[in-house]
Parts: sequence; C-alpha cells; structure tokens
Amino acid sequence: MLLELSQWLAKDIRAFNVFGYITLRAVLACLTALVLSFVVGPAMIRKLAAYKIGQAVRSDGPQTHLTKAGTPTMGGALILVSVVVTTLLWGDLTNRFIWVVLFVTITFGAIGWIDDFRKVVRRDPKGLSARAKFLWQSLFGIVAAWFIAFSTNLPAQTAFIVPFVKQVAYPLGAFGFIVMTYFVIVGTSNAVNLTDGLDGLAIMPTVMVGSALGVFAYVAGHAVFSKYLGFPYIPGAGELTIICGALAGAGLAFLWFNAYPAEVFMGDVGALALGAALGTIAVIVRQEIVLFIMGGVFVVETLSVMLQVTSFKLTGKRIFRMAPLHHHYELKGWKENQVVVRFWIISMMLVLIGLSTLKLR
Repeated sequence: MLLELSQWLAKDIRAFNVFGYITLRAVLACLTALVLSFVVGPAMIRKLAAYKIGQAVRSDGPQTHLTKAGTPTMGGALILVSVVVTTLLWGDLTNRFIWVVLFVTITFGAIGWIDDFRKVVRRDPKGLSARAKFLWQSLFGIVAAWFIAFSTNLPAQTAFIVPFVKQVAYPLGAFGFIVMTYFVIVGTSNAVNLTDGLDGLAIMPTVMVGSALGVFAYVAGHAVFSKYLGFPYIPGAGELTIICGALAGAGLAFLWFNAYPAEVFMGDVGALALGAALGTIAVIVRQEIVLFIMGGVFVVETLSVMLQVTSFKLTGKRIFRMAPLHHHYELKGWKENQVVVRFWIISMMLVLIGLSTLKLR
C-alpha cells in the first residue's frame, strides 16, 4: 500500500523514488513489524491472560516446567498479525510470490490456531487430531506447491540446486518439484513446531534463518548479483526480502515477551505458520539444502523425536531421556536458559555456513 502511494507521490516529488528500493523497504518492514509488535503485544498478552488462554504442561516433563502452567499461549498470533500487516504496507502487492507466502503463513497459522483453541479454551487435550492437522497441512502445502510450480518461467527455477558446487542443478520437472515443495513446507512447519518447547528457543533461530533467506531472496531477484554468484535469476523473488524483514522484526519483538521467563508462548498458531513460511521462501529462491543446513537445530529436534518413537516401538527402549532433544539436555542437568542460548549459538554458526554458500561454490 505504501509502495503504491510512494510511486504516485514520486510523479511530483522525486524523493519518494527511494521507496522503490527493496533494501530500504526491507529495513522499514523490519522496523514497522518491530514497533507494531511492541505496541500491540502487551494488550494482546493481557487479553490472553484475561481469557485464561494458558499453556498446559506435560506432567512427565522436566519438573521446572510445572511453574509455566497457565502462562498465556497463542502469542504467535502477534507475529502473524505484524508480518501480514507490515507486508501489505511495504510489499509489492502485484508480486505473486508475496501472496503465496502470505497464503501459506495464514493457512498454516489457522491450523495452529484451531489446535491451540481446542486445547486451551475448550480444554480438549487432544486439540486438533494429528490426522486432521496433517490433512489440512497437506492440502494447503500442495496448493502452494502447485502454484509455485506453474508460475515459474524457466526450468532453472524448478531445478534442485546443490550448494558449494558451481552450476550443479538437477531438473525435477513439475511433478517432482511439487512433491519436493510439499515436503519442504510441511516438514519445516512441523520441525519449528517441535522445537518450540522452551522460552525463546524456536523464535531466535527462526529470525536468523529468515533473515538469511532474505539475503538469498534479494540475490535471486537481482539479475546482476544472481548471474555473478551463479544463482538462477528469479524475477520477483527479491520482494520476499520484505517478508523476511517483517518476520525478523516481529520475531525479535516477540522474543522480548518470550525470553526466559516467558510472559507468553508462541503456540502452534505461530510455530506452524513460521515454519511453513520459511519452507516456502526457501523453495522459491531454490535453497532447500541451504535451509536444511541453516535450520539444523530444527532438523535435529525433529530427528530426535523420530528416532525416539522408532526405537521405543521396535525395542521398547528410549534413545534420549526425553524428546525433543532440548528436553533431553534439561533432564541431563542443563538449565533452561543454557539449552536455549547454546542452541542459538549453534543456529548462528549454521546460518553463517549457509550464507557462505553464496560465494563458496
């Protein structure tokens, strides 16, 4: 909206042309989402607390978590509102990639909202059944995958790119691309959700990965930079930098309230949506493997659950003291903030490795 307004004003006042630069709008999007979240956040937390939308805590988990019972949850709605409003303000609303990422973010957020609502408001411990949740995730994931696949112009825009190796890409075809995109979107969504178990644990890696994907989006959407760095040029992908900036700003503001000891929890409404958004952006800019590297914490957390369940079903024994992995380290004696900060450090290292693929090819 503000982009269209600035373009109209630029006809008479040339200074408004500056808002046409993606880099400036990305910074402004970050600041807008940050301020919006800070302004709306306290009121939203008070409302959640007034309606007694409090988190339920597992009785078999770390005993230190019992004090968290009743802490307002569904705070991820604050992130979604900030990201969506900010993107509509600063993004190019004629850009198809903007709309597909917003579609995925809102629909997966709606799935999480229904699950959270049933758990904390209706007091249904099962929430949305796993089958129903997976069904709706699959439906929206396939719709997004289909749209991205058939809105591309060149085969290179659907090829599977191998990082660290120059000009190595494998054509997937429409069907292969849709299948891969589906797994990336749904898998990343659930991976972030599994990681969201400690105060601030999931949001900071999400901010770091999202910010790094913003760099890749800018490069992919820039004809000169993409050619120089050996990336496929994807017209319009640069606008995703705006969403990445908004995600970073909203995420940092949410961390203000979610830092230990948390005033509010993200809930599925935030975790499912943010994970799906990251997966969608990574697919559009053709950086699925890089997402796998940068989101290594999400990957390991998910693998720990898969290994734990598989081992217990096959042998009756557990590999970890508790899954996901962050609970294992808590039960080993690590303090909650130690687990969180150490996982943040690992995420930062992995994001730097991912960013190095821009040049190390």
